[in-house]
Amino acid sequence: MMEKNMLVLYGSPRERGFTKELLKIFIQEWENVYPNTNIYTFHAYQENMAPCTACGFCRQKEGCSIPDYQLFDTLYRNADVVVVATPVYGLSFPAPLKAVFDRTQQYYEAYVSRHIKYPFEKPKKAFLLSVYGSNDKRGVEMMQQQLQLTFSVMNTKLIGTVSAGNTDCKPLNTKELQNEVKRLLLANISVL
Repeated sequence: MMEKNMLVLYGSPRERGFTKELLKIFIQEWENVYPNTNIYTFHAYQENMAPCTACGFCRQKEGCSIPDYQLFDTLYRNADVVVVATPVYGLSFPAPLKAVFDRTQQYYEAYVSRHIKYPFEKPKKAFLLSVYGSNDKRGVEMMQQQLQLTFSVMNTKLIGTVSAGNTDCKPLNTKELQNEVKRLLLANISVL
């Protein structure tokens, strides 16, 4: 089986929380299907990227005027699969991960202002893994919509979401999540 490169965009400040637990389940099930995968993790909190300032640089030129984006861009270009693993904060992404997505404005500008269809030649498939403390799934739905829009100019298609709610009151149901991840991967095996 062909080797794949996976980029994990990790949006939690915790290294031992529910988001990490869900990510571990996903990676374990992924490696059962795709054992030859190089996994790279981009920790949004550790990288602490500056937010987009709408300076207009990317309307005229490739790239960003703020120099802290190069690592993300390189990892993203090399990825075959993107996994966004994040908790829900205020019906959206935590601020450090939102800053990463806001900085993808440069790819939108490449498409709209400079007429480059896809700044990324290599097509990618993406998954959203999300945990939320309440029973309200609207945050996950909003994040899916945000990712679909963001990915639309990045040659990336969001093909699946696994989420776990009510984590303020109960732990993750590991067995149920393993089965959900297995079903998701098997349903998409032909496109991965």
